[in-house]
Order: sequence, then C-alpha cells, then structure tokens
Amino acid sequence: MENLVGIDQKKAEQLVEHLNNLLADYEIFYQNLRGLHWNIKGKEFFELHEKFEEFYKDAFVKIDEIAERVLTLEGEPLHTYTDYLKAAEVKEEKNVTDGPQGVEVVIDNFRTLVRKERGILALAADATDEGTVSLMSDYISETEKTLWMLHSYLR
Repeated sequence: MENLVGIDQKKAEQLVEHLNNLLADYEIFYQNLRGLHWNIKGKEFFELHEKFEEFYKDAFVKIDEIAERVLTLEGEPLHTYTDYLKAAEVKEEKNVTDGPQGVEVVIDNFRTLVRKERGILALAADATDEGTVSLMSDYISETEKTLWMLHSYLR
C-alpha cells in the first residue's frame, strides 16, 4: 500500500520516525544555539555572537522543512519539548560562555545531525523518496562544509 505521494506506507512510517527524531535534535540544537548567542563572552564575542545567530536562523528554517516533510509523508511532527527531550540525541547545553567551548558544542551537535541525516538519506533512497533524499542531501553538503569551517576556526 502506498501513501498519498506514492511511497510504500511502511517505509514512509519508518522515515517519519527518523525524521521526527531529527526534528527533535534540531529543536534542541536550535535552543543550544540561542543560549550560545545570548551568553557567549570573551574576545570572540562579536564574531561568534553573529555566527551563532546565523546558525539558529538556519536551524529554524530546517525545523519547519523537516516538520513539513513529516506531514507530506502523512505523519505527525513532534511539537512539544517533552517529546523533543525524549527523542533527541542532541543534549541540552547550559551556561556555556566560553567561545571555543561553544564552538565545540556546535561541532558535536552538527556531527550528530549529519550522522542522522545520512541514515535518513539511505532510508529515503531505499523507499524511492526523492523529496527526502533531496532534503537530506542538501543538509549533508551544508553541514559537512560548516563542520570543516568550525574545525578550522579552532585550529
């Protein structure tokens, strides 16, 4: 049996589960970035304050895109912090004020996200779900470049 967009229903349900987990991770990541943006101190303040804002604005867009993909696959996106905290692998960060430590947090969070995106990409390819494949492919390319840049920043 296929869903509305022609994807096997069982495969779509599996994708929805993984996309919801990614959604939860992005929500926690988003809040981590907001905290870093607000609380960062030190000589890197100006550049990191701006960079963290850039990252949280991008995460905000991705959160909406992931939720809409869940809906397209006939699922229900997670939408409470209770659910996010249960489903997310990304952990909440609190009271990080040191610039390099904040960048390390972002690197760790991005590494989790890109790993999950690769897993979803493989599931989507198996389900011939081009919409999800395209979304994850774009996210992976962007995240890999960002990881390289952040790693270079810390060297």
